[in-house]
Amino acid sequence: MRVRWIAAILLLGMFSSNTVRAQASGDSDAQQLEQLEQVWNRAHESGDAAVLDKLWASDLEVDVPRMAAMSKDDVLGFARSGHMKFSRYATSDIRVRVYGDSAVVTGRLQRTRTMNNKEINDDWRFTKVYVKQGQQWRVVSFHASEAAS
Repeated sequence: MRVRWIAAILLLGMFSSNTVRAQASGDSDAQQLEQLEQVWNRAHESGDAAVLDKLWASDLEVDVPRMAAMSKDDVLGFARSGHMKFSRYATSDIRVRVYGDSAVVTGRLQRTRTMNNKEINDDWRFTKVYVKQGQQWRVVSFHASEAAS
């Protein structure tokens, strides 16, 4: 009986320490992803396509209202063209969920952009999927839809 208790205590200790390590790693990744969300926002506001290029995976797909699905090359070309400028690019209600080397970030995006001398306000709910490639998180998918009023 005593051997069973000792084995149970040792097993419990192993599971607890693994859970703490996994949680600490997940917390670190979640903090890193929250920072990358700010990098994403600032790069859009400043029109910094080079930063976005580093943040996006080569197989990025972007799906947003009133536009056809776009690849990384499509979106980078658009960003580099200067045809659209953001005066506001703000996110809220951010939720980060990490699943090993992948993560899902959801939230609300409110932005003001100028395109063809016309100001447009967007109010979207979004989902981003990140994948860790090497030690770098990269966005593989960005999907947005109109936020409920």
